[in-house]
Amino acid sequence: MVFKTISVIGLGYIGLPTAAVFASRKIKVVGVDVNQFAVDTINKGEIHIVEPDLDIVVHAAVTEGYLRATVVPEAADAFLIAVPTPFKGDHDPDLSYIQSACEAIAPVLKAGDLVILESTSPVGATEQVSQWLAEIRTDLTFPQTHGDSSDIRVAHCPERVLPGHVLRELVQNDRVIGGMTAKCSERATALYKIFVEGECVVTNARTAEMCKLTENSFRDVNIAFANELSMICDKLEINVWELIRLANRHPRVNILQPGPGVGGHCIAVDPWFIVSKTPAEARIIRCAREVNDSKPEWVIDKVKLAVAEHLQANPEKTARDVTVACFGLAFKPDIDDLRESPAVAITQRIAQSHPGRVFAVEPNISELPIALSEGVEFKTIDGALSEATIALVLVDHKEFKTLPLTHFDRLDLIDTRGVWGK
Repeated sequence: MVFKTISVIGLGYIGLPTAAVFASRKIKVVGVDVNQFAVDTINKGEIHIVEPDLDIVVHAAVTEGYLRATVVPEAADAFLIAVPTPFKGDHDPDLSYIQSACEAIAPVLKAGDLVILESTSPVGATEQVSQWLAEIRTDLTFPQTHGDSSDIRVAHCPERVLPGHVLRELVQNDRVIGGMTAKCSERATALYKIFVEGECVVTNARTAEMCKLTENSFRDVNIAFANELSMICDKLEINVWELIRLANRHPRVNILQPGPGVGGHCIAVDPWFIVSKTPAEARIIRCAREVNDSKPEWVIDKVKLAVAEHLQANPEKTARDVTVACFGLAFKPDIDDLRESPAVAITQRIAQSHPGRVFAVEPNISELPIALSEGVEFKTIDGALSEATIALVLVDHKEFKTLPLTHFDRLDLIDTRGVWGK
């Protein structure tokens, strides 16, 4: 069956690029989002997020009539759910956004349709999606009861793209296709082959769910090793950046770079989905999360120590005279994405506890997030350098890496990314 219309539910950092890539293949795409501003922006041929070249693809798709956004789902041949899966309570997965998406598309489903869950989810979420839809649409059959003969095909196909390179990686990366049945996988593979140049690797839904969680947990564990190593080296008065560079000369060692913590909507979140399902077994995964979650507190303590040392060297001053400039808010270099960013959390905590002025420098955004609207001043690089007492580097943006170290001669420098320490 040919896909004449594709619907993408959730037009964020994954949903919008996915919708745009499908539309660029001359297929009608209806994007759905609860954010009216996002919908209006897209329908003008513009974008509400930052991703290289995405504005060009979206503008062309909208202008040519292949992409349109709405707040109300419409009939389609395939529905891709790409909504957030945040936490509730003590790191418990919150599937309410996915459930709302199911409730929204259920009325327009018809026999032969394909429903794909792209949202990163705990194991079993795809089956839950199919169950939610079946409870609403009792006139249709679903894989959990009718197998390959079901009216609706359901699959889980997680994305694995790098912010800043999403358009290229959507097309070139291999894709894991996890159908609830063989026919579901076959149908989902046919959909992604519209634009995926990489291999579509077929498995079952639960393995596909676990695959994405495993990939990000693997990275989290390795980052935790680097972060723990940085705290050990600090205590032993060893330059961790030099140490890692030397250790990595071993042909079978590849230690990652430490930082102020771990952020983003994947690595800082996905491991907890494994822990939530198997708390007794996921010991290393939990420990890595705890190490990485503790790193921001360690950074804050370094700032407090720097303030105390500055006051000791300048007894005529008080803490109110000390200005802390936080360089970088995004969760990784050269993007505008602040989701789960340790830099934001650190800046907020410093503003709450430090009696002096606190600056935030983030060249990839135009205004501060609500979380920093009180007690934090938004500054340019030059403005922060001219007024600050302590410079705290939290993200290694290209704008910061091009600054000569001499620009910080007047300041106390805390470089959590090793921009100059390397």
